Formats: sequence, C-alpha cells, structure tokens
Amino acid sequence: MKVNRRHLIQACAAALLPAAGTSRAQAALETVKIITGFPPGGTSDTICRRVAAKLAPGYGRSVVVENRTGAGGQIAIQGVRTLPPDGATILQTPMSMLGVYPHIYRKLAYDPVADLSPVTLGCTFDFGFAVGPAVPASVRNVADFLAWCKANPAQANFGSPAAGSVPHFIGVLLGRSANVDLKHVPYRGTQPAILEMIGGQIQAVSGPIGEFTQHVAAGKCRLLAATGAARSRFAPDTPTLVEQGLRDMAFSEWFGFFLPGKAPADVVQRANTALRAALADKETVDGLALMGLEAKSSTPAELAAMLKADTDRWGPIVKSIGFTAES
Repeated sequence: MKVNRRHLIQACAAALLPAAGTSRAQAALETVKIITGFPPGGTSDTICRRVAAKLAPGYGRSVVVENRTGAGGQIAIQGVRTLPPDGATILQTPMSMLGVYPHIYRKLAYDPVADLSPVTLGCTFDFGFAVGPAVPASVRNVADFLAWCKANPAQANFGSPAAGSVPHFIGVLLGRSANVDLKHVPYRGTQPAILEMIGGQIQAVSGPIGEFTQHVAAGKCRLLAATGAARSRFAPDTPTLVEQGLRDMAFSEWFGFFLPGKAPADVVQRANTALRAALADKETVDGLALMGLEAKSSTPAELAAMLKADTDRWGPIVKSIGFTAES
C-alpha cells in the first residue's frame, strides 16, 4: 500500500494550525461518538471509555463509546469511513486493522489511508510469550521451550487472540527460528487463550503483555519473553526476544485515533488537541498502565508515518509466512 500524498500534506497542515483554530473548531460539539470495533470490557473499549471521560464537556457536551463489533474490527472502520468528517465521530483502532490486514485480506472494504484521517496515537504496548502447567517447570526461556517442542512435537502449540494477528505471527516466527513447527490455535481474545493455557489445554500463549501480568503474579503461568526493543516496565524481570538472541524480533503495537477521510485540517487539529490532553491526564495514564499500556500521543503526521512504517514492515513478513484470511 502506498502512502497517499494528500493524506500526509493534510496531516502536516493540521499540525501547523493554532490550537484555538477557527470558530467552527472552537464550538463544542453536541454529541461525540468514539467508535471501537471490539466488545465492552476489552482493552480497546476500556481505552475509549477512559479517554471519553476526559473529552466532555470541552470537546463534546456528551461523549459516548459505541461498540461496532465484527470481522475482527473491520465493521467499525467500514462504518466510520462513510460518516461526515466533522469531528463528531472518532474511530479508535489497533494498528493491525490498518497495517496488517491489507496484507492478509485479498480485498478489504476500506482503504486505511484514503478512508481515514489520522489524529493521534493513543497508546503503545508490547507482547509477551508465556507457558503454562503443561510445559515442564525446567523450561525458563524461549530456547528451552523450542528445544522442548522439538523433543515433543505432538505438544508443540500456542494460542493467540486471533488468526492473522501480530501475536499469531510472533509465534510462527519463533517456531521458524528453531525449525520447529509450532501449531497455532486461534481464540477470540487473549484471555480465553490464557485460561486454557492455565488449565493445561494448550502449552503456550502469545498476546499483549498486560494480559499476562495478573496470572504471572499469581504463579499460574510463566512469561518467557517480551517482544519490545527494551524490557517492559510491566515485566522488568522478563528478557526480550532480542536479548535471547532473536535480533530481528522486536515487535510492539499501538492504538490510534482517526476521523473519517478528508476531514478538514482545523477539525483534525481540534480533535488532536483534545485527545492529547485526555491522554496526558494522570487518571488516563495510570488507568492504561493497569492494562500494560503506555499512554502516548502524537501529531497527525507522526501517526500517518507510523502507519506507513508498520504497513511496509508487515508486508514482507506476512508474505514470507504465507498466511491469508482464506488460508
């Protein structure tokens, strides 16, 4: 996917506008919706609700969260792309739906660049790789696990929150690094996978690092690795994959906020100013940290550049794995 030049110019123009904007940008909107493609109670929904609480009444007199679930987050994006770009509807989505999905679906019902206007980054997070009681206690790191899988091929498997997700691909790449066929078991979310791992139904799980912390603290599973470029503050005693010799395997992901495509620059700027203030609020920062998420914001241009970099990075990886949504 190529970067849309108009899209980047628009994002840069928004970043240069005064925070106060025009009279249109100054007026508080009557009702603002933050739309997520994931169900209530999950990570994406929780982020939206924490941010929504900080947007009223300055940005919108009423700010509500709407969960448009289905098709792995695609339904929400499809719905937002057709709405007026007036700032009253904000999409919040993980990177995967925009940077990875174009490589695994032969035909998407939306264009991640043309149909959306980037506003700001929301947060970043690393992934973790953990094992449960079905794996011997002597397995303490990734090399141990892969060696054990090689000796026990019938038990060489791992779960992830979804087929075609970044955690899915991390598990595949781990297996390939040692020429081990790790069988993938997809779930609808990370917690269902972790619960089966704790129960001994599967051996390992790849997923967002914040999903593991409570179970690790309770001694129910062991976190073998984190995937960031540096150790996660949420699991400071867990070495990264890079530290364990897998130099090309530094992976993280982000949630971002977007408006419908072709949003005017002043509308984008006003949304950016309001969202960045909400994300910097201590209650928001502390609340996201409870889920292993680092609250972070950006300019629209920075978010557009991040999306391009991730899209470019994941294309060759997905191609090398050979996965498609139909496979």
